[in-house]
Amino acid sequence: MKKPPRWPGIALRGMAMGIAEVIPGVSGGTIAFITGIYEELLQSIKSVDHRLVGEFRRGGVRAVWSAMNGDFLLALLVGMGAGLVAGIFGVTYVLKNYPPLIWAFFFGLIIASSIYIFRQIERWRWQEVVAILLGTAVAYYVTIAHPGQGSEAWWFIFLSGVLAISALILPGISGSFILLLLGMYTVIIPTVKHALETLDSHSLLVILVFGLGCLTGLAAFARLLSWTFKNFRSLTLATLTGFMLGSLNKLWPWRNVLEWRENTRGELVPLVEANVLPGAYEGEPLLTGTLLCFLLGFGLVFFIEWMGKRWSAH
Repeated sequence: MKKPPRWPGIALRGMAMGIAEVIPGVSGGTIAFITGIYEELLQSIKSVDHRLVGEFRRGGVRAVWSAMNGDFLLALLVGMGAGLVAGIFGVTYVLKNYPPLIWAFFFGLIIASSIYIFRQIERWRWQEVVAILLGTAVAYYVTIAHPGQGSEAWWFIFLSGVLAISALILPGISGSFILLLLGMYTVIIPTVKHALETLDSHSLLVILVFGLGCLTGLAAFARLLSWTFKNFRSLTLATLTGFMLGSLNKLWPWRNVLEWRENTRGELVPLVEANVLPGAYEGEPLLTGTLLCFLLGFGLVFFIEWMGKRWSAH
């Protein structure tokens, strides 16, 4: 019996990754990991190199497409593109108007994801314990680091792409949050939205430079992670678990803004925030909705894991 095509399932996972990447503090790499495509993603990215020239000489375009796992990458990119558009226009609306709900959803999702990755660690030694503690400390420090002011210089836009894409494929550290720390979140996201709405040439050029940085960082970092998975799997998983635990500080649902700053479009955006209890939150805490969103995010991880196993069977 002929197996059903993989691309619908891959595209859906790509869409989830795209939506996740719009939210500062949530990693698309986390979604890839819990849906069972993380290592295939790393290997597929790693395969895009100079050796494809030899494949083309031997078998033409078909050989190149097969060597780079083209069907997988195309389906994933299409899904991520759709997810990014949905996130920019949909999730950002919820984030602006009902922030505790969206943060609670991702708080539950990351807790469940860290449990999922923790269960994948095959052996425990003192090195794995240190790796979890170190990963937690690094990610926590990232969440409390003071955001930069950003820049629209072309070299800095390119560098932002390199760093953001590296975080994208690293579970526990969000590419959007790296942009936030660099002061570039309120430059890149509105620019993408503006380009989609108006096809403005300057906005499109910014996206092109940022995209070139992403491609550069993706090629380099995928090779590094692929090597660590192959040679130090348990240590790598322990470190990733720590990254996810440390990132929870940024996802607490109730946060009051201590300091604002003006972005490049003249809008006031949060610069420094403090986690508070619901009673001290400067806004509607939405307790019932927040709890439900937390449970939804927590349960979704294990649902995705179950679906990932079904997809992998095909």
